[in-house]
Amino acid sequence: MIDYIRGTIAELNPAYAVLDNHGIGYMLNITLSTYDVLTRVEQGGSAMLYTYEVIREDAHTLFGFANKREREAFVSLISVSGVGPNIARMVLSSMSVDELSSAIAAGNVAMFKSVKGVGAKTAQRIIVDLKDKIKSTSDTLLQQIGQTAGEVHDEALAALVMLGFSQQASQRALKSLFTSNPALSVEDAIKQALKMM
Repeated sequence: MIDYIRGTIAELNPAYAVLDNHGIGYMLNITLSTYDVLTRVEQGGSAMLYTYEVIREDAHTLFGFANKREREAFVSLISVSGVGPNIARMVLSSMSVDELSSAIAAGNVAMFKSVKGVGAKTAQRIIVDLKDKIKSTSDTLLQQIGQTAGEVHDEALAALVMLGFSQQASQRALKSLFTSNPALSVEDAIKQALKMM
């Protein structure tokens, strides 16, 4: 399996991105949140997407994600009977991974039904099938919330460098952010740093 692809953004729209890696263009279907991250990379800049490959008789399709959490959520969603890759992508385009976790934990059928292509039965199946997975990862989520500012800073810095920003510029932005708010999560630190660069 291809874990990730790093390359120059050759083409980008809300449905897919093409990353040029040494003269080979990889077309990756993306979510709107990944699109949002990629739009902040300079045109022709370097980016890295975590990948998941769906292999069928008639096609090999790559899906790309800005971070591992989103890819893990995608894999969990497609494990649910009746949820294919395109529906999973629609779900993750309609809500963040945290919102997805909250909707599953709360049994919020209406939130899933608001996603195009998801009916009441599919929404209930997602909640029932993934509720235990959400519980089993709650300890991990608590550990993430309890990370020290130093660990969060280092993870955010690594992500920014992977997205193609220089280490010095990334460090300056993060230093400013953590000075004013030491309790930032990795995701918020990255989002806010991207706005500053």
